[in-house]
Amino acid sequence: MEYTVQKLGKMAGISTRTLRYYDEIGILKPARINSSGYRIYGQSEVDRLQQILFYRELGVSLDSIKDIMSSPSFDSLAALKEHREKLLEKRKQLDALIANVEKTIAASEGRIIMSDMEKFEGFKQKLLDENEKKYGKEIREKYGEEQVAKSYEKFKNMTQEQYEEVQKLGEDVMTTLKEAFKTGDPAGELAQKAADLHRQWLCYFWPNYTKEAHAGVAQMYVDDERFTQYYDKEQPGLAKFLRDAVLIYTGMNK
Repeated sequence: MEYTVQKLGKMAGISTRTLRYYDEIGILKPARINSSGYRIYGQSEVDRLQQILFYRELGVSLDSIKDIMSSPSFDSLAALKEHREKLLEKRKQLDALIANVEKTIAASEGRIIMSDMEKFEGFKQKLLDENEKKYGKEIREKYGEEQVAKSYEKFKNMTQEQYEEVQKLGEDVMTTLKEAFKTGDPAGELAQKAADLHRQWLCYFWPNYTKEAHAGVAQMYVDDERFTQYYDKEQPGLAKFLRDAVLIYTGMNK
């Protein structure tokens, strides 16, 4: 079956302007242009649009989608299976938040008593799930199942006050680190302050702190491109600068 821009847009729940834009940027071209100058889309284009919308639902940028789907190695079936897994993860996170809201409603109506810690379980579980998805394999290989489990449990048991403190501390680490980067000296006062703030931040998650582990994490920020991107998106070279500052702070730079 074939569709015009209007019919395809209506079926997919998107505007005709969006479809025309997809054509302009080359991510979704029509199968053909008819004699009246209208864009005509076939089954292949319908399937491609579905994939695009799946990626968009997962927060992937149009540039990235275009690169992924234009790759010679792109496998539409494998992509669908990946979409399914990510959507199941997203549903799990939403279910946890919904359960938290329902408990809060019940507590507000006087049907149950809800502790302050319980009020934030859904939010903390969402962060843990995201962390596990991104870095679970690497941190388990590096620190072992027991240490990771203890770290997760410590985070889940945080009070709201502790949770707010660690959020603020994370912001302070980045602010101080960027200021220190301007000095170009990882051994300087600001850089060492950033390293100490980073230690304090880690201690909210780790059951036990060691200088060796601190240095190991800092090195991982450079060795693993995902960690590197997290810091370098703020300032190129920031991950390496933090690594150098932490190695000096822990005495592991020798």
